[in-house]
Amino acid sequence: MKDMGSQGEPPPYEAVDAAGFVAAMRRLKQRSGLTYRELEVQAARSGDVLARSTLADALRRASLPRPEVVAAFVRACGEERYLDDWLAVRERVAAESAAPPEEGPEESGGAGSERPRAKRFRPALIAAVILIPVLAVAAWGLLPDSSDPEDDSAGAGAPRTSTASAPADGWVTIRPSRTPDLCLTDGRDRAGAYDSAVAVQLPCAQATVPRTYLEPAGEGLYRIQWHHPELGKGCLTVMSSGPVRAMLEPRDDCAHATLFRLTPVGGERARDYSLRPSTGGRCVGIAGDDTAVGAEAVEERCTGAADQRFFVRAD
Repeated sequence: MKDMGSQGEPPPYEAVDAAGFVAAMRRLKQRSGLTYRELEVQAARSGDVLARSTLADALRRASLPRPEVVAAFVRACGEERYLDDWLAVRERVAAESAAPPEEGPEESGGAGSERPRAKRFRPALIAAVILIPVLAVAAWGLLPDSSDPEDDSAGAGAPRTSTASAPADGWVTIRPSRTPDLCLTDGRDRAGAYDSAVAVQLPCAQATVPRTYLEPAGEGLYRIQWHHPELGKGCLTVMSSGPVRAMLEPRDDCAHATLFRLTPVGGERARDYSLRPSTGGRCVGIAGDDTAVGAEAVEERCTGAADQRFFVRAD
C-alpha cells in the first residue's frame, strides 16, 4: 500500500469502520492546514461542490460521508493522487459495515444536535450552486441593525386568518406551503450582490444546517433563530437598506432582531401561517412569487397570495 500524505500521516487503510474513516478525514484536514472555508474555495476551483456546512457536519459524525463528498474533500486537501485509495477504503468500510452508508444529511435531529447555514447564488450559475450551502461568517451580525420598514398595514390584500392554533415554540422547519419539498434556510441572493447569508428556499434534504428554532417573545410574537454548529445562533432580521433590502438576514444580535407574528391562514390546514414582521403590516413572501430553488424570502405588501403562506412543522 502507498504511504499517504507528505508528512507520514497513516493512510486510512487501517480504518475498520465508519468512525475510523471519518477520523482519518479529520487528520487529513488538520494536516492540510486549511479552514472549512478555504476547503470550500479549493473544491470550487477543481469544479467540485463542497459546502463547508456539509463538510463540518460529515467530520462531526461517525457515519460514512457520501463518495462525492470524500472525493471533493481529498482533492481540496491536495491529495488527489491518493483519491482512488480513499474511495476504495470507503467502499470497503461500507461493504463491511452492518449499517448502510449515509445517503445524505439527516433531515432533522434532536434538540441536542444544533446545526444552523449560507450560499452564493449567481444567475448564470444557479443550477450548480443550488447545492452549495456556503456559510458566510459575515452573515451573522456584521451590519448595522435594521430600522422599521414602511407600514403597509392598510393593504387590502392582508391574509385572512383561520381558527387554527398558534405554532408551538421549539425546533421547527418552515416550508413555503406551495413548495413543501423546499425549506426556508440560509443562502445567498441570486444576483450575488451581497456577501452575507439571507433566507432563501432550498430543498429540505440539504437544509439540515442551520436548524430553526421558534423562540416566543410574548404577545404572540416570535424570534426565528438559526443555530449553526460553528457560527452559533443568529436571528432573522428584515433588512431595511442596502443591496438586499427587504430580505431576511441572520444577525447575532438577537435582542434587536425582527419579531414575527405567525398568523394561521388557509382555513382547515392548521399549520399554514403567514409570517408578519411586527415592525409593520407587511408579510414575508418569496421574491417575485417564484417557486424556483434559491428564491429569496422578502418582506412585501400582504396580498394573501400562495407565496406568503408557510407550513410550520415541529422537528
